[in-house]
Amino acid sequence: MDVSALLTSAGINIALCVVLVSLYSILRKQPANYCVYFGRLLSDGRVKRHDPRWYERFAPSPSWLVKAWETTEDEMLAAAGLDAVVFIRMVICSIRIFSIVAVVCLAFVLPVNYYGQKMEHKEVHLESLGVFTIENLNPRSRWLWVHCLSLYIISSAACALLYFEYKNIAKKRLAHISGSASKPSHFTVLIRAIPQSPDQSYSETVSKYFTNYYAPSYVSHLMVYRDGFIHRLMNETERMCQAIKHISPDLSCNPSLKSCAICGPAATNSFQILSNETDSVKGLELGELTLTTTEEERPVAFVFFKSRYDALVVSEVLQTPNPMLWVADLAPEPHDVHWRNLRIPYRQLWMRRIATLVGAIAFMFVFLFPVAFVQGLTQLPTLSRNFPFLKDLLNRRFMVQIITGYLPSVILVLFFYAVPPLMMYFSTLEGCVSRSLRKKSACLKILYFTIWNVFFVNILSGSVIRQFTVLNSVRDVPAQLAKLVPAQAGFFMTYCFTSGWAGLACEIMQPIGLIWNLIAKVIVKNKEESYETLRFPYHTEIPRLLLFGLLGFTNSVIAPLILPFLLIYFFFAYLIYKNQIINVYITKYESGGQYWPVFHNTTIFSLILSQIIALGFFGLKLSTVASGFTIPLILLTLLFSEYCRKRFAPIFQKYPAEILIAMDRADEMTGKMEEIHNNLKVAYSQIPTCSEESSKAGCTSPCSDQELPDSEELKPEKENLKADYIWEFQRSRSGLDLEVKSCPSASPTCYSPGFAEIYKRT
Repeated sequence: MDVSALLTSAGINIALCVVLVSLYSILRKQPANYCVYFGRLLSDGRVKRHDPRWYERFAPSPSWLVKAWETTEDEMLAAAGLDAVVFIRMVICSIRIFSIVAVVCLAFVLPVNYYGQKMEHKEVHLESLGVFTIENLNPRSRWLWVHCLSLYIISSAACALLYFEYKNIAKKRLAHISGSASKPSHFTVLIRAIPQSPDQSYSETVSKYFTNYYAPSYVSHLMVYRDGFIHRLMNETERMCQAIKHISPDLSCNPSLKSCAICGPAATNSFQILSNETDSVKGLELGELTLTTTEEERPVAFVFFKSRYDALVVSEVLQTPNPMLWVADLAPEPHDVHWRNLRIPYRQLWMRRIATLVGAIAFMFVFLFPVAFVQGLTQLPTLSRNFPFLKDLLNRRFMVQIITGYLPSVILVLFFYAVPPLMMYFSTLEGCVSRSLRKKSACLKILYFTIWNVFFVNILSGSVIRQFTVLNSVRDVPAQLAKLVPAQAGFFMTYCFTSGWAGLACEIMQPIGLIWNLIAKVIVKNKEESYETLRFPYHTEIPRLLLFGLLGFTNSVIAPLILPFLLIYFFFAYLIYKNQIINVYITKYESGGQYWPVFHNTTIFSLILSQIIALGFFGLKLSTVASGFTIPLILLTLLFSEYCRKRFAPIFQKYPAEILIAMDRADEMTGKMEEIHNNLKVAYSQIPTCSEESSKAGCTSPCSDQELPDSEELKPEKENLKADYIWEFQRSRSGLDLEVKSCPSASPTCYSPGFAEIYKRT
């Protein structure tokens, strides 16, 4: 690839970014788009809807950049949680590292590469990118010591910055643990693989076991059930609330004076069963509403303890000689629980993990075909020699620049859109018990997939297309990588433009949300100010950030021309991601900063890989001195990685007992323990009263003061469009036709006696 093709790709992506960012600065001012660009602020109720002056609404402005720049770390921590702060620290750390790398390599390495051979240089836009790489040096060149010294400076600066960042993030995590005094997960242990007894239920088995072995610290427990009648009833209630609220924003749930056979004769929190299902209702007496008709127990339970330290001890201790029974782990936060995966038998988990691993590997091999096709486009001259019918295409210079410089990276990025949903599906199949753990698992899968396909497979497939050769042995890996990485430097730069720059522009533009909002407002005619709260896609953005870090390290002394483009990406990522975290994405659950070890370990891997590639190139250039000095650098980097793993990694894996005991003593002195114990069951209730969706639809907690209209008064005969909608909605439901009169309360006593009996048993 020559510089003109690179500039063509850069120009196209710069124009695309300018257009998208300018459109964003205009569209964000339109009141109809507030639900797309201010979802988090709307959910918090901290944004005022206003209609700006006409000339302001249609003029681009950089005010959002200033607000994102001025947002402090403490404000982000209070608004979005520790994970968001850790992600921004990743971007800041990347900026600091690659600022040093860019200064060193552009000031010393790039001139050495450019003037490495005595040759007549062309104009810059006509030069080949190989002139700017280490390939332009002669064998046994005395200037190779510049590359070796630069490698030492880069490695030392990267390790120092990583150490201080790791130390800082570890302090933030400890402060996060000590500052979350009221978290119910600190008192709760998730017990799986409860043994089945023919004489007693799972609930009685759990009560007997923990009363026998942990009597001083055991408080109570709560079983996990299958979806049953009451859960379906709750879903029907919420869907009715949403439907009615969707029609009239003034309507919401209200207590009714009518009673029913489900909720008892109370004057509030009741449902009315219509007459067309009277025969089926007669069979449901209040005393018969037990486990067989409501929920079926699963061998999973949330067990509550008197102190955080007691729960920590139980979660770390092997309960029985059989590790496949009474498996104990600290429970995730209530909002973080993935209830569907709790019903998976524990004995199936290892088989599921193997199956998902095999599926991910198989998908990696399937993905070889689009990557090989992309590499074929970057090697058009080579393909034209093997396939003569392509020679006519290569006669048009601009077409060659588009095909070799822009099209391959675009095609690869489009193919990669299928990767995150599939990897998230694999992580769900694994049986992760929390949503944050599922997202972290998907993040790791996407990271491995991205590094393998974008870096290694592109290099190997390019080698096969260009030379029809593959690696012969493991000993040839450094030398082969040293040969192949400079040849792919142009593709990596164009990928930075397309996936990095254009990806950030699409991220801030939110095209999917914008199109969906347009369909809802124009086609569906939805006049209600509804909005969807999104979660930050850590599982896609962290792998992208780390991939560009890998490309930066591996090309730093090999092809340093990529470094300015990477720095531009990191700077804009800092501003755009801060804006999105502040305005768009809502935090419902988080991992407590557990993404930082992923960033640290991947950065160390990238650093070592760059050292191995440099070692191979020094060997190819027959520089024994440079090769000899590179080997100790690799060993020192491995020792640094091991030290950080011993010093900081355990903080992100376990809770320190010292901090938990101090929190227990503080709560005992202030008298908060009893209140915390009373709220544990409510926090982990499997059947919530009104979900967030129903709250948005008009169901307030515990119940609203506004009364819903009677559906009998809204029959279609009255020529009322709203009546027709509600009537058809009710008649389309299978099973019991229910008239929603109120929102069920969170307290178990507001349910039927049979359901209250379930709570008594647990």
